[in-house]
Amino acid sequence: MCTITLEFDQSSALARHKLAALLATGLFLKVGETRHEPTPEEVEAHRQLRDAALEHSRKSMSPIIARYL
Repeated sequence: MCTITLEFDQSSALARHKLAALLATGLFLKVGETRHEPTPEEVEAHRQLRDAALEHSRKSMSPIIARYL
């Protein structure tokens, strides 16, 4: 493992975007950060929240979609 130091203009939206894209690849980590693996409880809570949001979306959009069918 090696350490890379980056200096950039934090007021530059392009620089912040490029850094976020670089970190999003998962190949690089900020110093002091560790990966957080979700617990089974967190995964299940996320699934329930996702399913509830999708169900709500289906119910609320049904009348609108039915108008165009």
